[in-house]
Amino acid sequence: MQQVELNSAIDLNRIITGKYLLVCGLSYYRTLPIISELKKTNLTFARFSDYNSNPTYESVVRGVEVYRKENCTAIVAVGGGSAIDVAKCIKLFLEMNTGDNYLRQSAVHLKTPLVVVPTTAGTGSEATRYAVIYYNGEKQSICHEELIPNYVIFDSLLLDFLPEYPKKSALLDALCHSIESWWSIHSTSESKSYSKEALRIITTNWKEYIDDKHSLTVNKEMLYAANLAGKAINITATTAPHAMSYKLTSNYGISHGHAVALVLPIVWRYMSCHVDKCIDKRGNEYFEETLQEISQVLDVNGFDEILMRFEMDKYKNIPAIEGIEELVDTVNLLRLSNNPVVLDKTSLTEIYSELSKQIAEKG
Repeated sequence: MQQVELNSAIDLNRIITGKYLLVCGLSYYRTLPIISELKKTNLTFARFSDYNSNPTYESVVRGVEVYRKENCTAIVAVGGGSAIDVAKCIKLFLEMNTGDNYLRQSAVHLKTPLVVVPTTAGTGSEATRYAVIYYNGEKQSICHEELIPNYVIFDSLLLDFLPEYPKKSALLDALCHSIESWWSIHSTSESKSYSKEALRIITTNWKEYIDDKHSLTVNKEMLYAANLAGKAINITATTAPHAMSYKLTSNYGISHGHAVALVLPIVWRYMSCHVDKCIDKRGNEYFEETLQEISQVLDVNGFDEILMRFEMDKYKNIPAIEGIEELVDTVNLLRLSNNPVVLDKTSLTEIYSELSKQIAEKG
């Protein structure tokens, strides 16, 4: 699907006829300058903010109801991954029957125009066919080729409104996307070029970005890096660190990017010690070279060093990780099939146990 980049909210007049549904958190609706731009257009809209950072199926259903009740003809999402994922799922569910559970149905062609304005440099959701919502407490991975937004507006100024912890967590998500896509068994020359460039940009600019220098140039670079990482993931999908992170977010309240970043270095070490279990058809030697190439671009002695540089320990007193057996049972095995080294229940238990030990020691 071809995505069009818009220069500003004013461009919406060219692509939207009638009323649109604005999917946007209440705090962002009150503070972001892009909202003022939206209001200056000659378009009317209905706002939908009834969702949280881990959006549920029920919240998306409410969004569909608002869209239909207000007779909207398009969707505009302003926010991070949660807002964009909610908007994607509203678009998908609009093409389904209201009498049945939307998750049990499929849609062939999605007609509703979707415009997104990412407010974080992290998820890359504006570039992917994926969305994540929760149903009965369980993560649901939604995938449809036409969920890639039709239009995107990149506004560097919006990153200055991010608090420090979400800003770092989102950037860690982009880092993990790049790394996981690079080592995925489905990586291609195209996806690896996206991953390499995303990592290069992030490692070059992260300190100035994190130190909150209010540099629109650096902000623009980070938005670009997150978008590249999203494009990489759109080709390969994510791997074990993402698959193992979701329950940590829902059970322990650790933000998504932070949770993935906690798991990734332990998975990395495990894979480095079990190269003989590599399932990438390109071979063990290729996989070892890939890990070396990633390390060289990151320019650190292990991913743990990145967490130390980002000072992630100071933000959240993470509770003791318990119920490891439950965590293992909730890992999506399909995501594990993308992983370059075979992981089973025994290895997952080992990785979660190591994470639990690390958190206990730091606590």
